[in-house]
Amino acid sequence: MDERDKDILIVEEEDLGPIEDILQPYLGSTIEEAVMNLSRELEIKPEEAVKRINKLTKKGRVKLVDPTPPKGFLSYFASQYSLWFWALLAFLGISISSIYFMPQIYPFVYVRYLCGALLLLYIPGFTLIEILYPKANDLDRIERFAFSIGLSIALVPTVGLVLNYMPWGIKMDLLLMSLILLILILGFIGVYRKYSDWIMIFR
Repeated sequence: MDERDKDILIVEEEDLGPIEDILQPYLGSTIEEAVMNLSRELEIKPEEAVKRINKLTKKGRVKLVDPTPPKGFLSYFASQYSLWFWALLAFLGISISSIYFMPQIYPFVYVRYLCGALLLLYIPGFTLIEILYPKANDLDRIERFAFSIGLSIALVPTVGLVLNYMPWGIKMDLLLMSLILLILILGFIGVYRKYSDWIMIFR
């Protein structure tokens, strides 16, 4: 189990089913304890117990709650809830490194190709989707992926069009930096949108 699992509680919901009856004595315990006890009671593997608890949470029959939620936006920003944004920053760092610092020879050139494709065709739309649909259940993964590509195809040419009317025109380095700046701004707004929805749970 991940260390983060120790910081999650199971909260009772109405209309308990057979599996929920087994979980009921462990309400208020950690998810790790609940999984181990459910695994023992039903004589199933812990992985299967995790899947069953996950199904219950998706149906709203069981709720997982963080007992020590972040106190404000800055603590939320630095917490595990914003890991996607920090992963985004890491990706941007790798992308910049692949363009300016990695040798343009096999196999490093493929890192550049991959980062470039994601930077142009997926990441801008992905950050915008995080703003428009901050909740995980707003869209399924396939919809998020498809919309991210579609919005990226719309955003990237828009950045180029704006630069075209600027005094310095369209230059590769300027286009790259503008795109990265746009992604960072959208990503930061996305974190705040997610925080705004998340904080309502704990009010």
